[in-house]
Amino acid sequence: MRITVRGIVQGVGFRPTVQRVATLLGMHGYVQNNGSNVIIEVDGDAERFVIELRNSLPPLARLDSVEISAGLPDAELLTMGFQIVKSSSGQKGVGIPNDTAICYNCQKEMFDPKDRRHLYAFTNCTDCGARFSIIRDLPYDRELTSMDRFPMCPDCRMEYMDPNARRFHHQTISCSNCGPKFRLHDGEGKPVAGEPIPSFASMLDQGFIGVAKGWGGMHLCCTLATLPRMRQWYRRKEKPFAIMVRDMYAVRKYAVPDRHEAELLTSTHRPIVLLPKQDSEITELVAPGLGNIGVFLPYTEMQHLLFHELKDDALVMTSANVPGEPMVLQDEDALALGAECYLFHDREIVNRCDDSVVRSFQNGTFYIRKSRGHIPVSIDFPFEGTAIGLGAQESIAGALAIGKKLYATQYIGDASSAGVLEFLESAIAYQRRLLGADTVDAIGIDLHPGYSTRRLGRRLADAMGSRLVEVQHHWAHAAALMVDHRIDEAVVLTLDGTGYGDDGNAWGGEVLHTTFDSHRRVGHLQEIPLLGGEKAVYDVKRLVFAIKEALGQDCGYFTDFDSALLRKMMTKSPRTTSMGRVLDALSCYLGICQYRSYDGEPAMKLERYLERGKPTFEMAAEVRDGVVQTIPLFAQLFESEGRKEDLAISFVKALLGSLVDIACLEADSKGLGSIGLTGGVSYNATVCRLTKEIARSKGFELLLPDQIPNGDGCISTGQCAVALSSRKG
Repeated sequence: MRITVRGIVQGVGFRPTVQRVATLLGMHGYVQNNGSNVIIEVDGDAERFVIELRNSLPPLARLDSVEISAGLPDAELLTMGFQIVKSSSGQKGVGIPNDTAICYNCQKEMFDPKDRRHLYAFTNCTDCGARFSIIRDLPYDRELTSMDRFPMCPDCRMEYMDPNARRFHHQTISCSNCGPKFRLHDGEGKPVAGEPIPSFASMLDQGFIGVAKGWGGMHLCCTLATLPRMRQWYRRKEKPFAIMVRDMYAVRKYAVPDRHEAELLTSTHRPIVLLPKQDSEITELVAPGLGNIGVFLPYTEMQHLLFHELKDDALVMTSANVPGEPMVLQDEDALALGAECYLFHDREIVNRCDDSVVRSFQNGTFYIRKSRGHIPVSIDFPFEGTAIGLGAQESIAGALAIGKKLYATQYIGDASSAGVLEFLESAIAYQRRLLGADTVDAIGIDLHPGYSTRRLGRRLADAMGSRLVEVQHHWAHAAALMVDHRIDEAVVLTLDGTGYGDDGNAWGGEVLHTTFDSHRRVGHLQEIPLLGGEKAVYDVKRLVFAIKEALGQDCGYFTDFDSALLRKMMTKSPRTTSMGRVLDALSCYLGICQYRSYDGEPAMKLERYLERGKPTFEMAAEVRDGVVQTIPLFAQLFESEGRKEDLAISFVKALLGSLVDIACLEADSKGLGSIGLTGGVSYNATVCRLTKEIARSKGFELLLPDQIPNGDGCISTGQCAVALSSRKG
């Protein structure tokens, strides 16, 4: 019988496992990589074989489907024994495993002086290591990876051919005799003598700022003692950095993880996890003004070896890039950053992949950045056909829908630079090649006329003869949430910083009734003038000025001259319903953060106050014709005195209460038992908790993002859904 298996079945030790199971059952036949799937032919009971195979799967393998059909005649199989035969190009479709943290067995080998891979920085096996970041195409064979230029030495070849070895048929097998190697350079790019990793560790301990090449890109790194100088050099005065720490003991020195957060940290994905931070001078330096800190554990061989040599138990590790540009991949681009030492290796990075960033909410996981370790992956998709989604403008990821599956790209970045757009286009092209998406029915783009992703969408649509479908930003958020939860109708709170609305204004505090075919704005926050347009997003005192001016009150932040100029802008400036801007204004008024130096800063610094606050003030946000009266709610705030924490949460609870009222009334009228919450504001744990509590008090469940990012990383998913839904007409 022929068994066709689809899923994560290449590069994970699947074929050797098949051979072991067949041998155990005394069966003859063969196993073969066939493009994205694997074909197995056996001369015995196929059903029994599949049961045994499922029970014996290697850690990284996943079976999505198994089909059994007629195969070769038994007589022909009987002459074969059981063989792993040469791969065929076969069918298209993503079957690539994620980059996975080095496993315990490989770590043990690296630190065993008697092992031939002692201190070898590219030790990996069928259970771990780089995959997505080094694969050019399928099937997953060495010649289609960036290991193709490193022929196996005799010792590695023996392991590769040994059915009893852990690296039997492991495509990226290597050792210090035949594999890639690290090298060290000084700040001018000149080679540094000595062992590269120990010397690099010594330089970091001495206070150097370095660049280290990893699997899917490069990190800028330094010790925590060097961080003040790093902030000045990198011109990043307030923005938080992620830190990589030696082990879980070190994690608890800097943060307070719960059980679920500890599981996220130690998972094979090894994401950066936002954790409640320990209050100390050093954690405040890492994440100024915030209640949490981004922490992750070593995942590459080099990182484990680096901490083996370091005196410190933590390093700042952030993507190495020119601000606004993608993470660098080439040595010459890294040298242009102007660091003081460089740890490079000679294995090509095929696919750039930033570190994933997640946070826990009530034992669920929110993806802030879904990338290394979590990509590639597919989720179920409700429509036939093929579509591309290009996202919005910031925090973008692309997406490709095909065969009723949705494949998001890795995190791309902010599309204000040509380099990021090129990265987005290449990531989409890579997916199309692996999935066999030769034709594309539709391309979804954002409504905002100034977004560079729209220009890319038009160019791709012209080149491929695809329909171009404009999708309103918050509709895309809601549609992505529906895809995530496999529903086709929802009432959703879409709360974020900004999105171009159907009326041309900046939306961001919306209640939408949505299907994949249409959306209707059921309610929203009251509009607030953005005095000076984009300037008000950064100088958030202007938001408070506009609110106080609307109430006939003096602001006090500006001189009489500046106040007069701002007053003239009140009727001429663009207006916004953004929940993000409301939280910024609240943060500013309470004296928490009055200038935004990085995306989301005022609202993020407000969050720690919301977590500590008690809603002791009786505030209420009136609703008029579906519009939540934000400005009168601020008047109640201005008249109240008390702790910042209590004022903040009382205000936010009142605002959310009115938005949830609108959503629940609409959901009830449609016969729905739940409402949704998505958008960048939904990363705020207190906002989610309050929304969930208020919804449940009214008899409704709350749907939150699960498989997709809450923020703009999900926009491309929603665009694909709307774009293909529109084919039905």
